[in-house]
Amino acid sequence: MNTMTLWHISGWGFTALAFAALLVGFSKTAVSGANTVSLAVFAAVLPARASTGVLLPVLIAGDVLAVLTYRRHAHWPTLWRLFPAVAAGVIVGTLFLMWADDGVVRTSIGGILLLMAAVTLWRRHRSEAEEEPDSVGSRAGRIKARSYGVLGGFTTMVANAGGPVMSLYLLSAGFRKLGFLGTSAFFFLIVNVSKVPFSVGLGLIDGRSLLLDAALALFVVPGAFIGKWAVNRINQRLFEQLVIAATVVGGVQLLLR
Repeated sequence: MNTMTLWHISGWGFTALAFAALLVGFSKTAVSGANTVSLAVFAAVLPARASTGVLLPVLIAGDVLAVLTYRRHAHWPTLWRLFPAVAAGVIVGTLFLMWADDGVVRTSIGGILLLMAAVTLWRRHRSEAEEEPDSVGSRAGRIKARSYGVLGGFTTMVANAGGPVMSLYLLSAGFRKLGFLGTSAFFFLIVNVSKVPFSVGLGLIDGRSLLLDAALALFVVPGAFIGKWAVNRINQRLFEQLVIAATVVGGVQLLLR
């Protein structure tokens, strides 16, 4: 694995990674999906394939902080409906990574994110009435959960880009701000931890990458505190607009890289 070690990165490169790690903490406790910017920064500073392995433990650190912050607001029925489909998506993503090059991966995920953002905006334009979280138990809700679950598992495995997919699903299911953050916090902690064996098997995580992660994890903590402070000052409508905007930005970045 061609993972850069801490002492092989320039000062400016490490500064960029530290900022991206801080943004991970912020996104986990404030605007989910914003860490697609972190994905782009990691891929720009580190070798593209190796960057996904370095980023994963940083994301897990952010997930732990998010769970500690919003653990009382998770909606577990939604999580249980999602996990089987997500597991299938992770397996498909692992197989995809065995043969697809970086260009194919980026183009596929970027296209998926932009399509989902467009569908979400269209649905919200059609009706002002929001569904309650329990509505995902309907037949249409189960189909939607499976579709988003497979896509979320696939995108999170191949590029750590599952955040925007699941953000759009939770918004479309009518989750309010705290329920959204609590449910996504547990979702990504469980999913990201389950990805570790696959990433190790693919050679994306090793001792050298974990050394860099240990340094970068220090910057996730202040980002999480900033996010916790900011989320209490963001109203629901602005919160949803920021999530969708972060999804669009992430999709465009993946297509243009």
